[in-house]
Amino acid sequence: MKIISTNIAESKTILWKGREVTTGLFKYPVEHPLFLGNEGVENDHVIDRRYHGGADKACYLYSADHYKYWQNLYPELDLPWGMFGENLTVEGLHEADINIGNIYKIGEAVVQVTQPRQPCFKLEFRFPDKEIVRKFVHAGYPGVYLRILETGKVKAGNKMELIEKKEALSIQKVYELLYTGKFDAAVKQAVNDPFIAESCKKDLLKRWGEWL
Repeated sequence: MKIISTNIAESKTILWKGREVTTGLFKYPVEHPLFLGNEGVENDHVIDRRYHGGADKACYLYSADHYKYWQNLYPELDLPWGMFGENLTVEGLHEADINIGNIYKIGEAVVQVTQPRQPCFKLEFRFPDKEIVRKFVHAGYPGVYLRILETGKVKAGNKMELIEKKEALSIQKVYELLYTGKFDAAVKQAVNDPFIAESCKKDLLKRWGEWL
């Protein structure tokens, strides 16, 4: 896997359904390296820290490979790297091959996979489509959140190298558990995984707790 683009955002206020909403979703490529800190990416603007940023979601990755799918779905839209709010756009990233807890070296940083991205209404700010959240869920391309085990700089061209692979559920499988209509016994494995993000664990328990 290879870093294609490093992306950060300034805060931006959008008028949405009659109210002002401030967001850090509008990320665009920058030429300089990003510093991955323990609580987030330096100089990136994360507005709602209930759902973004912090130790379990310090950096968000999205696959460059998935952009073709979205360009076919929205041929009229310009889709710059960072369109999905990712800090790092990664060539060769496939959620089915990345397990919760996996540890990678990216540039100077050492990172650990924590959970898939769970989309919210703010995707509408970049995609003029009221169905974009549903389509994002349906596509099955959530991207990956990371915790930072060793801080450091990452730049375009760096490789994302696997250091340690965990015997755990894949990001794709966890994403299916969050949104599937049918209970799967793998939920128990997910919620007991010591490396899964706490917020993701809570959402799984909220959805499937009575079945466990």
